[in-house]
Amino acid sequence: MLDRIKSTYLFIKTEGTVSTTQVAEEFGITDRTVQRDLRVLEYNGLVCSPCRGKWKTTEKKVKVS
Repeated sequence: MLDRIKSTYLFIKTEGTVSTTQVAEEFGITDRTVQRDLRVLEYNGLVCSPCRGKWKTTEKKVKVS
């Protein structure tokens, strides 16, 4: 699960603003699974949703290893 969340974060960071559906299609998972992963990232201040259904990374510094 953590690998998927990390991959989701990196995908959003690379692509810019993306929709939940784009993430789901990229990783072959359901929209609901993507929403759960995005909530984890949002809770930790790594992504935000500037408009409904669209996600982008925040300015928070993060070390990805």
